[in-house]
Amino acid sequence: MTRVQHAFEEQVSEDTPFDRLLHAGMGRLTGGISPTALQLAFFDWAAHLATNPGRQTALAEKAMRKSLRLAGYAGHCLSGDDQGRCIEPLADDQRFDAAAWQQWPFSLIYQGFLLQQQWWHVATTGVPGVDPHHEEVVNFSVRQMLDVFSPSNFLPTNPEVLERTLQENGWNLVRGASNAVEDLEREVGGHPEKGSEAFQVGEDLALTPGKVVHRNALMELIQYSPTTETVHPEPVLIVPAWIMKYYILDLRPGRSLVEYLVGQGHTVFMVSWKNPGPADRERGMADYRRLGVNDALSAVKTIVPDQKVHGVGYCLGGTLLTLAAAAMAREGDDSFATISMLAAQTDFTEPGELDLFIDESQVSFLEDVMWARGYLGRDEMAGAFQLLRSQDLVWSRLVRHYLMGEREGLFDLMAWNADATRLPYRMHSEYLRDLFLHNDLVEGRYVIDGHPVAVGDINAPIFSVATQKDHIAPWRSVYKIVRLARTPVTFLLTRGGHNAGIVSEPGHPRRHYQIADFEPLGTAYPAERFEQELDTHEGSWWPAWQQWLADRSSEPVAPPAMGAPEAGYVPTADAPGEYVLMK
Repeated sequence: MTRVQHAFEEQVSEDTPFDRLLHAGMGRLTGGISPTALQLAFFDWAAHLATNPGRQTALAEKAMRKSLRLAGYAGHCLSGDDQGRCIEPLADDQRFDAAAWQQWPFSLIYQGFLLQQQWWHVATTGVPGVDPHHEEVVNFSVRQMLDVFSPSNFLPTNPEVLERTLQENGWNLVRGASNAVEDLEREVGGHPEKGSEAFQVGEDLALTPGKVVHRNALMELIQYSPTTETVHPEPVLIVPAWIMKYYILDLRPGRSLVEYLVGQGHTVFMVSWKNPGPADRERGMADYRRLGVNDALSAVKTIVPDQKVHGVGYCLGGTLLTLAAAAMAREGDDSFATISMLAAQTDFTEPGELDLFIDESQVSFLEDVMWARGYLGRDEMAGAFQLLRSQDLVWSRLVRHYLMGEREGLFDLMAWNADATRLPYRMHSEYLRDLFLHNDLVEGRYVIDGHPVAVGDINAPIFSVATQKDHIAPWRSVYKIVRLARTPVTFLLTRGGHNAGIVSEPGHPRRHYQIADFEPLGTAYPAERFEQELDTHEGSWWPAWQQWLADRSSEPVAPPAMGAPEAGYVPTADAPGEYVLMK
């Protein structure tokens, strides 16, 4: 048991139920965000700004200069003298790209908004003495508050919405009101997003044929049916994250990583996690390792005996696979032929914008929210992820749905994203504290079975995939594996985000990747140099990874039998199984 797990036990015994219930009630109102954490951050910033009169003066001067610049821009616009914009939007800000925004008075409105946004960025960053984490929280929070009042969000100040309203005599607003009522009814009734009924698991998604060959209290193990006459002897075991349903890797024909691997002559096994409820509140990281990776691996080795296994972990599943592989290697177990990690972190010193929600105050508050129900609900998780990309996931959608009166159709990845899961109270607390908050794995404090483990314990070659626009596992954080490992590492950086970059089938448009091999303790490029100097390969990364697996596999043989009934692994339900259907 780690020191954090000991602390966890002590905290549970010492905290009073009243305090925890109070915090849980507050969490339902705040979406799991700790008000105290925000107050601490803003007090730190405000107190230091108050004791820096020079900085206050500089900000006042900057505000005056921006006001004069905006006034000058307004004068040029009124006189018809096109002098160009006085401030450019950020590269990823597309709210004001339409030509209508460049016309008076909307050009002045949005230019004023951007100048104000820039001023607040300067005001909330670089104040001497402010804790870096608090600075990030304040800057992020102010940005979120400003986005609420963006001129693109309101009918009178959005020229695109006004033009649509005039063209349709206001019917777009009628449709928008109808959309709003429908969405509210679905939210109150707990119904899935409109359009998701066209994407049913087992009927439209997760269609690769296979059988559930093993089930325990935490996961089902699916063995997929071969589609080639011969297969590589070494099976592939995929461990997805339990924060998501596994079928993101088996979306639909032509978009399924499982289907692709099976078609390339691999015997594929998939862990399908149970969607936990209140009864699973005390399941911790050790349970997920034992009942997940270890139990699945034991089944795979029984069904396909005398062969090493290609271990594959996605997101949090990759981190769990790393822990399990390190512990096994430390004990002399060489069951894994290779380890592949897809968008998975091992060093959490730079976890990206998710770090905004990880500090002692926030984790303690979130623990109380989870304690009341026994799990972290999908609403708290969805709220945090939406905040990270509020322009894309919140405000732009509100404009399209409620002001423009549009309803874009769901596609497979969106339907999967809406099919969220829960996280057990104990597991998520241990994960946040041991890995995110204290970075115990890299700092040598993560203990399994009484002994610390490290990434350097792994003795199998590693293939690590990162995505360029990942908000969950930033690629520069994932890249640190090339320094931590003491075995050959192949690192691949692909275009896309945390999910879309991984679901990148051959033929997918606008996909490219960069790849390099690193020897143990050898020379490694700095992350920036890796991105800037390495050759870019067009297309999907799947074939490059599959070839890497094939190069580390033996000559093809006849496919193994489905399950091993004589050893207790009896094929039962057809894929996708029962656990993935749990709501």
